[in-house]
Amino acid sequence: MRSLGKSVKRFLVSEDGPTAVEYAVMLALIVVVCLSAVGTVGSNANTKF
Repeated sequence: MRSLGKSVKRFLVSEDGPTAVEYAVMLALIVVVCLSAVGTVGSNANTKF
């Protein structure tokens, strides 16, 4: 049980956790932008042709 506590403490102190969260947020934003761009291009192409 102590090793679990030490592992959690080491994870919270290290910078790996926040960095992973930041990358996940950036990836989610990129996905949202890409999906909205594809939707916009698709609807514009649909009205054009």
